[in-house]
Amino acid sequence: MKLPVRPAERLCHVTGAVLILSGLVHLGVFAVDGGPWYGPVSWRKPVTFGLSFGATLIAVTWVTSYLRIGVRLRTVLLVVFAADCVVEVGGITLQAWRRVPSHLDMETPFDTAVSMTLAVGGGVLVVLLTVFAVASFRHRPTGPTGMALAVRSGFAILLVALASGAAMIARGVVLARTGHQEAAYHSTALLKPLHGVSLHAVLVLPALAWLLSRTSWSEAVRRRTMIVAVGCYVVAVAGAGVWAVLTY
Repeated sequence: MKLPVRPAERLCHVTGAVLILSGLVHLGVFAVDGGPWYGPVSWRKPVTFGLSFGATLIAVTWVTSYLRIGVRLRTVLLVVFAADCVVEVGGITLQAWRRVPSHLDMETPFDTAVSMTLAVGGGVLVVLLTVFAVASFRHRPTGPTGMALAVRSGFAILLVALASGAAMIARGVVLARTGHQEAAYHSTALLKPLHGVSLHAVLVLPALAWLLSRTSWSEAVRRRTMIVAVGCYVVAVAGAGVWAVLTY
């Protein structure tokens, strides 16, 4: 029996869709306005952050429905998570329209306030998603065959994304605060592949488990398929990590 969608879940779904739409709109802005795709000042940031945060918000809202966690606690965490996603994408989008870097920009008091707000927001994301990750390992998630492995693996790999994101922000802030502004902008490049690959495991792996549940395959085959998929994803994350180390 399918459970009804709760108001908090509906709010997160709508918010995620709006963030994705924002990313697509700014992709159109880039097509019209042009300019560089890479670099600290480009339309790439509102595009990729809008799409990424929107997809992640929707994915986390769905995936956490399999967690054995209190309804009230999950509701509070999801609402705060949705608000934080809006703040992050909003700050990045604002700075893109102002033609200044969104992260690590300490040039003016206003830019510093925006950068620090985004950094604090990143810290809030780490706390919220870590709580969900811990919940997934404290009690076995529900769902079809392979879903428990997918959810736990997705959140474990997501923690790698959070750690790499925190490392990028911390290193960049230190460089910016010590007068190395340009170096701060370029210091995040090495960890971006690792951050990007590991960020969406919490969507890809559970989605695969859900798709497998719609097949006529036996439980044993679906379980082995999920184990192979998780292994492949771990290899991809490890490869991105090795690349970051070798190019440091």
